[in-house]
Amino acid sequence: QVQLVESGGGLVQPGGSLRLSCEASGTPFNIVVMAWYRQAPGKQRELVAGFTTLGTTNYGDFVKGRFTISRDNGKNTVRLQMNTLKPEDTAVYYCYAKFGGDFWGQGTQVTVSS
Repeated sequence: QVQLVESGGGLVQPGGSLRLSCEASGTPFNIVVMAWYRQAPGKQRELVAGFTTLGTTNYGDFVKGRFTISRDNGKNTVRLQMNTLKPEDTAVYYCYAKFGGDFWGQGTQVTVSS
């Protein structure tokens, strides 16, 4: 059973930056598919950024070069560096892993407001 723990959310002003981290535990093996999703109130959960089965990355269209996903394979950790944040980025951000099943973290709140 894989457990995902996110950290790094908070309140930031428009134009600011945040870095989210997600650490997966519960397996000694490398988890290839890991990603970040987000869900704003009244909206569907959407992909922010992720690693595919091929190890490549993909991003939501709204990212437009502002966010960067990275990973530390030795620790099954993924990070999301978010720059030039906008109020519309406000959401709960969830870490996701696919490893014999779908696993989700508990979510971390990101609020972009002045």
